[in-house]
Amino acid sequence: MRDGPRIAAGLALFLGLALAPVWQRAASGRAAPAEPVVARPATRCVASRDVMRASHMRLLDAWRDKVVRTGRRAAEDADGRPLAASLTGTCLGCHDNKKEFCDRCHEQLVVKPVCWSCHPEKAEKS
Repeated sequence: MRDGPRIAAGLALFLGLALAPVWQRAASGRAAPAEPVVARPATRCVASRDVMRASHMRLLDAWRDKVVRTGRRAAEDADGRPLAASLTGTCLGCHDNKKEFCDRCHEQLVVKPVCWSCHPEKAEKS
C-alpha cells in the first residue's frame, strides 16, 4: 500500500476540480439564474404551463415521429380536444414571436433545438 497517499492525493485533486463550479458559485454569492419570463398567448395551450415547460420537447418529438413515420397529423390536447400535430401550425400559431418565446429560454439554458433544421423560421415582424 505504498501508493495510498498518491491515490488519496489524486482523488482529492479530482474532486476539487470536479466540484470547482459548485464552490465558485457558492463563493460568489450569486443565485441561480431566474427563469425567463415568456409571454403567454390568450388562448389555451396544448397542456398546462408546468407540463409544457418540463416536457414540450418530448411532445414535439412524439409529434414529429408520428407525422414523419405514419403521416398522421391528428393529435389531442390534455383535455382531449383535437388539434394538429404541427410546430408551425399549432405552437407557432399562438407563440408567433420565436425570439421572445423560444429563443429566450433556449439561449439561457444553452440548448440548441433541432426544430429549425427542418422548419424554416418566419420572417421577423416589423
